[in-house]
Amino acid sequence: SDLSCKCKIKSCYKRCWLCSGSPVNKVFQTDVAMEVTGATPIRVQTLAQRKTPTVPPQYIQPPEQRPRPTSAAATIPLIDLSLSSDDVRREIAGACREWGAFHVVNHGVPKQLLDEMRAVGSSFFNDLGVSEKLKYSCDSSSAASEGYGSRMLVSKSDDTVLDWRDYFDHHTFPLSRRNPCRWPDYPPNYRKVVEEYSEHVKMLAQKLLSLISDSLGLRPSCIEDAVGEFYQNITVSYYPPCPQPELTLGLQSHSDMGAITLLIQDDVGGLEVLKDGEWVIVQPSSDAIVVLLADQTEVITNGEYKSSIHRAITNARRARFSVATFHDPAKTRMISPAPELVSKSRARYREVLYGDFIKSWYSNGPEGKRNLDALRL
Repeated sequence: SDLSCKCKIKSCYKRCWLCSGSPVNKVFQTDVAMEVTGATPIRVQTLAQRKTPTVPPQYIQPPEQRPRPTSAAATIPLIDLSLSSDDVRREIAGACREWGAFHVVNHGVPKQLLDEMRAVGSSFFNDLGVSEKLKYSCDSSSAASEGYGSRMLVSKSDDTVLDWRDYFDHHTFPLSRRNPCRWPDYPPNYRKVVEEYSEHVKMLAQKLLSLISDSLGLRPSCIEDAVGEFYQNITVSYYPPCPQPELTLGLQSHSDMGAITLLIQDDVGGLEVLKDGEWVIVQPSSDAIVVLLADQTEVITNGEYKSSIHRAITNARRARFSVATFHDPAKTRMISPAPELVSKSRARYREVLYGDFIKSWYSNGPEGKRNLDALRL
C-alpha cells in the first residue's frame, strides 16, 4: 500500500482506497476512516447491510490465513455424558489427547434454555436498530470490556487484520462482576435467560473439568482447584453475510486463553478446529454443546491434553450466530503443571501469572498458540 496515505493500513494488498477514492469502495470511506482514527465505532453488520461487493482492506486476511476447502469426512468426537463412568472417562481421554475439542450430549443443560439463549442473543442483533445497540457499546480501548463491539484485540499496530464479526460480551461470574443493567433489556426475558444460562453452563464446566481430571488419573477436583474461582464471560457473536468469504475470517485462528470454553451455535455452521494440520468443520447440533479445551488446561495437564486451535469462517448467504462461554482463572492466579504429572516426567511449561498471559494475548494477538508456546520449557 501507499504508506503516505492517511490511513496507514499496512495490510492493504492494493493502493489504499481511503485516499484514492476508488468508486467501488467509496461507500465505506467515511465509516472506515472513522474506525482507523478511532473517532466512531463501525460495526460489521452495518457494512454487510450495504451489500457492497467488496470488503474493506483491513478485513482481508493474508493469503496464508485465508480459508480453503475443509475435510467433510472428519468431525469432532461426540460424547454422551449419560454413558457409564468408564466409557465417559475413556472417550474424554481420547478426545482431549487427539482433538482438544468434542461435542457433549445429555449434559444437563435444558434444551429449551439452549434455544432461549440463542433466541435472545439473535434478537439483539436482528431486532434492535444500530442506535439502540450502540447504547451498550464496550470500551474499545480496554481488553475484554463488557458490552457490544467488533474489535476484540487492543493492539496499536496499523496492520491488524479485523474479524468479520460483531459481539456482545457479558461478565457473569464471580457475582461481584455481574451487573445485568449493562445488558440489553430487549427482548424482555434477555437478562433472565443469560443469568439462568450462566448458572447451568458453569455447573457443566465444573463437571467436565472433574471428568477431565479423572480421565488422567488425577483427583477429580485437580484442574478446578488449580484454576480457582471461575471468571466466566458469555460472548454472543454475530457473523453477518460476507461478500468475499474467501478473503476473510469471522474469527482468526487461535486457542482460548483460559481453562475451558463451552459453545453453542445455530444451524448455519462455520466453526472449524485444527486437527493434524487440517481444518475440520464442526457440524451444528441443536442439543449438543461444543467443548474446547483452553491453554491453562494444557499447562495444568503438562501437555497431556491439548488446547484446541479453532477459527470461524464466513459465508456470503446467511448470517451466523454462536454463544461461547469462557471459564478462566483470576488474573492474580499462578498457573503451572499439576505436581502429580510433573513427578512422572519433567515440567513442559513454566509457571505463569494468568494476568500476564491475558496481557500478552490481547496485546500481541493469538496467532494460533504463540502465547502458550512462549511458556514451553
